[in-house]
Amino acid sequence: MPLKTSNLKFLNNHKIIGLICTTFFVWNITSAQEIIEDEKPVEEVVKEKDTVNGFKAIKVDGVAAVVGDYIILDSDVDKAYLQLEAQGVNTKDIERCQLFGKLLEDKLYAHHAIQDSLTVSDAEIRRNVDYQIEQFLQQVNGDMQKLLDFYKKDDEQSFRDEMFEINKANQLAQRMQSNIVEEIEVTPEEVRTFFNNIPTDERPTFGTELKVAQIVAEPKVSEEEKQKVIDRLKQFKADILENGASFRSKAVLYSDDPGSASKGGKYTLNKKQPRMVKEFRQVAFSLQEGEISEPFETDFGFHIIQLEKIRGQEYDVAHILLIPEVSNSAVQEAKERLEKVRERIVNGDISFADAAREASDEKETRNDGGQLINPATQDYNFELTRMDPELYSQIQNLKDEEVSLVLKEQDRQGNLSFKILRVTDRIDEHEADYARDFLKIKDLTLNDKRVKAIEKWQAEKIMDTYIKIGGENRDCEFSSNWLKK
Repeated sequence: MPLKTSNLKFLNNHKIIGLICTTFFVWNITSAQEIIEDEKPVEEVVKEKDTVNGFKAIKVDGVAAVVGDYIILDSDVDKAYLQLEAQGVNTKDIERCQLFGKLLEDKLYAHHAIQDSLTVSDAEIRRNVDYQIEQFLQQVNGDMQKLLDFYKKDDEQSFRDEMFEINKANQLAQRMQSNIVEEIEVTPEEVRTFFNNIPTDERPTFGTELKVAQIVAEPKVSEEEKQKVIDRLKQFKADILENGASFRSKAVLYSDDPGSASKGGKYTLNKKQPRMVKEFRQVAFSLQEGEISEPFETDFGFHIIQLEKIRGQEYDVAHILLIPEVSNSAVQEAKERLEKVRERIVNGDISFADAAREASDEKETRNDGGQLINPATQDYNFELTRMDPELYSQIQNLKDEEVSLVLKEQDRQGNLSFKILRVTDRIDEHEADYARDFLKIKDLTLNDKRVKAIEKWQAEKIMDTYIKIGGENRDCEFSSNWLKK
């Protein structure tokens, strides 16, 4: 019985976009052709020695499909399932045909990205591979051999090579998708029309939303402790320059940066992609190859940087981070300081917003009266069912306008801080209302318009791209016209 594959807009609900990794090989096909109906799929065959009858042929892998210059193997679908599971996605309800259809889409995007001369950065892809492998290793307690066995690879380099090609194809696909929809916008009239066309009994329901504000007190590091760290970094620099010590070895031994210490403090910066903090980038881009900076401060602590190599827009650097220690007395002072702020708010001597502007140590929220910004929506509203679990646990029992007790918090680097929270507004679960929920309805309208644009593009490109679907995969009931019927 044929199985129907869902299209892009439905697959998003399964969190497939951006997670699927599939292997691919380049097949140099230059002209568009119609699908060729074969009785059997193309197969890769190898010979294996049989102790009785000599050599025998065995099937290693089958070609599930060809899309333009890309091949999808039967094993790619299996690997896609493994990849999703490794990412924590529940694959129980994802049908094989559905996943296969998503792979066809990805290869169509990647193929036309190359045709349209869209490019991706090899250096950025390598960084993504490094990060992904680090994440995978954490799941197997750092055992590389176990990771290679899981992905059926003989050695680390072949695994990295395959991950590079996977990431490159995925990034090309994403670039193509972005290119299709990047100029799409919606007008207020389109939003109104979209909303009015939704039957009244089918209008979406938006869950309870909260606005939350906080005031943060951070323990102050003494000037004496800061100078101690600066002097230590200067000693590292002198030892490297005068005695030939290894910068990277010192980074491994002494750096407080968990993301780079094990790699000798190495980072690759790109002038066109500002990922690092401003001060770090300014110092790095001011150095000559081989030069080591003087100690400098960022929000993370104190650093020294060595510029190893300049490659066009990319700078290979190594750095050592030292975080000054905070004394127990400074921790206690921060807590007591925030307790006094809370007391003034509760007694009505100052509003929460004014107290935040006056006393909060958190630069990102201080000027907005402590209002937290939802990173997913970039507004002040947090949908209760999608709220960060830690934040939810801190405010779930708060009544409107109530100020929480002083809460102790510790970040990934072990830095302590204290905060008080307040729910400043609450919107209960309700049916979509055009005026109140305009921004959400606008997002729905824009998403609908983008999906239609992608479907139109896909329908046109399928017809002028070489596509061949092999074997039992032709039995899938596709939502897109992959079989060109």
